[in-house]
Order: sequence, then C-alpha cells, then structure tokens
Amino acid sequence: MNLTPTVLVIIPARFASTRLPGKPLRLIGGVPMIVRVWRQAMRMNTATRVVVATDDPRIADAVTQAGGEAVMTRADHPSGTDRIAEVAARIEADIIVNVQGDEPFLDPEGVDAAVRGLVARPDVSVSTLVTPIGAEEAADKNVTKAVMAADGLALYFSKAPIPHDRDGDSPDRPLFKHLGVYVFRRDYLLRFASMAPTPLERCEKLEQLRILENGDKILCIKTAANSLGVDSEEDLRRAEAYLSETDN
Repeated sequence: MNLTPTVLVIIPARFASTRLPGKPLRLIGGVPMIVRVWRQAMRMNTATRVVVATDDPRIADAVTQAGGEAVMTRADHPSGTDRIAEVAARIEADIIVNVQGDEPFLDPEGVDAAVRGLVARPDVSVSTLVTPIGAEEAADKNVTKAVMAADGLALYFSKAPIPHDRDGDSPDRPLFKHLGVYVFRRDYLLRFASMAPTPLERCEKLEQLRILENGDKILCIKTAANSLGVDSEEDLRRAEAYLSETDN
C-alpha cells in the first residue's frame, strides 16, 4: 500500500425502501437526504474521492445537481456492500469506505479515525465505528451492539443487549453501539463480496459476522459521536428536530 493511500468513499443508495419509500430523496431541511450524506463525506480529510452508488437515475440526478459524483450500478444487489463492491471493482483505490446513505449527520472526523486506524493495522481487514451507549439504548432490538477485545478487535455483534449483565449490578458494563461505517482494504472487500453468507450472519441478519466467522479481523474505533440514521417517518421527524437545534 502507498504511504499515502488512496481512499474511495462510496455511499450506496437505492430508491426502494419498505419502511420509508424513496428514502434517499426525502427532504431534511429542504435538502435530499443523500445530498446531506454526500456533503458530510466530502468533509473528510482522508477521502481522495467520494461517489454515490445507485441504481436509480433520480438519485443520481439529485447528487450531480448538487455538484457530486454518482455511479450507476445493477439493480439486483442484495446489500449495500455488494453495491459498493461493484463500484470498487471498477475504480482503483487502496481503501474503500462504505458510508450508509441514511446517515445525514455523519461525523467526518470519526470516519477519518476509522480510516487511519485501518492504515495503522496491516493485520486487520476492516475497521468500523462504535460509540458508548446506556442500558436503555442497548435494550433496543433495532440497535446493533458490539463487544470488543482490549485491543479494539471485534469479538461479536448482535441486536441483543450484549454483554449480558448476569447479576444486574455491574457498574462498568461496556455497552457499545455499532455505527454503520465500514472501512475495507479494497482487495478484501472484493473477496468478502464473493463469500457465501455464514450461519451467524443469517441468524442475526448482520453481514459483518461473515467477516468474523471467516477468521478475519474487524478493528472497532471508538467515537463520541452517536448516529442519527433515518429509516422511518419518525426518524425523519427526529432528523428535522435535530437540524433545527444544531443548524447543521
């Protein structure tokens, strides 16, 4: 890898969504959500190039009209990771960053930290972000929790509130929420996309478990910035309220 690696940020976005139809184009403060995500990614210091990967020309048009770059992909991808792998196979880069298209308030500094963390650990295939949470959020089955070793390597991810406090009196129970940002070495991403889904992945419906089940390493980088992902009408209302409070 180069001393200064090339970093390609890919934001997968599809129009179809069962919970929030047309999600990437829903407006937050009058701006399409996908445009907000792209703008946040453009604030990264480590990014060499930022593209939106989509199968819908309406999304591509919204991005290009805002001054961004959109790449058209096939429509039959089962996941966002498969979509970014299609783009990564076409564009040369050392590092591929998968930024979810429903994170309009993405923390660029946190993603930069995940990129730098991966670069500093040649033994690691993937890095990601986690943030501390309380017991109430940990109990939410919509929140993915992460458990890490002392060196930051992921041990497991689950929708269940892990680690389990057996006696209910642990004052230092380490509760962390997994944020939907992945930083891959390009060659590993292309290999990962060709791997078959694994038993734990199918059980938990968490594709990052495929990495662990195949014996590869995920480095978890801690950040204080929590996520405000948008996947429902209620999430949209929360996003509007957050925008009015922060003037982001």
